Amino acid sequence: MSAEAGRHFWRDVRVQLPFLAWLVVLWMLLWAQFTLLSFVTGLVVAIFVTRVFRLPTVELSGRVNLWYAAILAVRFLFAVVLGALAVARQVLDFRRQPGTAIIAVPLRYSDDLMMTHVAVASSLIPGSLVVEADRDRRILYLHVIGVRTLADVEKQREGVLRWEERIVRALGDPAQYRALREAERLRRTR
Repeated sequence: MSAEAGRHFWRDVRVQLPFLAWLVVLWMLLWAQFTLLSFVTGLVVAIFVTRVFRLPTVELSGRVNLWYAAILAVRFLFAVVLGALAVARQVLDFRRQPGTAIIAVPLRYSDDLMMTHVAVASSLIPGSLVVEADRDRRILYLHVIGVRTLADVEKQREGVLRWEERIVRALGDPAQYRALREAERLRRTR
């Protein structure tokens, strides 16, 4: 291995360190062993997996706001419970069928990782499911239930955009966070 290739290898390992750590934790949880041997074998397997199954290196923003991340987690759990209750109510209401729609939600921040976070959060909340993600135009297409009017569609769209804002506050890079703060400031001055 040349010196240049060695530098790239260690740079990739350093950038993917959070993912490697997560894979090691999963390995230890899988075997239910929290020993030094389990850690070492998990690390070897994690490096092997990330080197053999080469995916593009994902660079994290390096910014995590613990306060907003805690708020995001609590709101997400609350939304999951409310979504499950709303879907159950719609299913058990035999008087009418729940309305459904496919809606397009153009995201405001152009970042693959942010788009992934928003798509996962939107899909995990009962009542909506991401059916398509247009990476080039930054549009998520969601199948949602419980919509009857255009106002309901707009409410769903605004809900997804609020999740995007919450995720940017908690995990977005500094430039995204500054852009969010500026957009909030402009909304308040209108």
